Amino acid sequence: MNIICRTERMDLVQLDTSSADLVLDYVVRNRQFLAPWEPERNEEFYTLAHQEALLQQEMEKMKDGHMFKVWMLQEGRVIGSAALSNMVRGAFQSCHLGYKMDHEQLNKGLMTEALSALVAYAFEKLKLHRIEANIMPRNIASLQVVKKLGFYDEGLALKYLKIHGVWEDHIHMVLRNEAME
Repeated sequence: MNIICRTERMDLVQLDTSSADLVLDYVVRNRQFLAPWEPERNEEFYTLAHQEALLQQEMEKMKDGHMFKVWMLQEGRVIGSAALSNMVRGAFQSCHLGYKMDHEQLNKGLMTEALSALVAYAFEKLKLHRIEANIMPRNIASLQVVKKLGFYDEGLALKYLKIHGVWEDHIHMVLRNEAME
């Protein structure tokens, strides 16, 4: 476990395969809650072996510079995660932001707290210029989080991602690192 930063109420950490049990506990606890917001999952997803494999893939993507992911830990328990994925360097210096929260921790400001720290890390340490978050219009809570952080609406992407078996529209929210402009 590699601690990236500490916020007021949690640690943002990078996990390796030795922490697959913590991740499995999180995904099992939140299976029903997360289902409407994620791709369809088969039963294999909810096994220790699969979570170990996913953590291994994350570590490889981070090593290659294509992803930066943190897990939110509170009192030794995973309560969420946030990832900067599809990182593109060169003239673009951009990535996609994805995040999810434990259903028991909603409406406490924890995701805003975690993403605020992650955005600062992305702009200051990773030197990214742009972070893009694509959010379903009905996901009001998620839209509120990114708006609090200063993301703005760049438009609607029709049938953008297949979520829970349905091609869903997404609002394209963006935050730019104005210090780089």
